[in-house]
Amino acid sequence: MKNSPGFFQTRIGFVFIVFLAIAGLMLVYEHRAHITLGGNAPLLLLLLLCVGMHLFMHGGHSHHDHKDEE
Repeated sequence: MKNSPGFFQTRIGFVFIVFLAIAGLMLVYEHRAHITLGGNAPLLLLLLLCVGMHLFMHGGHSHHDHKDEE
């Protein structure tokens, strides 16, 4: 039995990888204004960190133990 090379080891696979790399670079280059989020990336990161800390470290609001003191 002859072992055939994998898809990415053929000429077509190599051309496909190069095409995807060029398309990805062009996509990033043409949409770089949207990727930087208009300079608001630090604020968005801070917001995501606060929400993440509240949900994962605090445990949400369902774990509060409210007992009636008599």
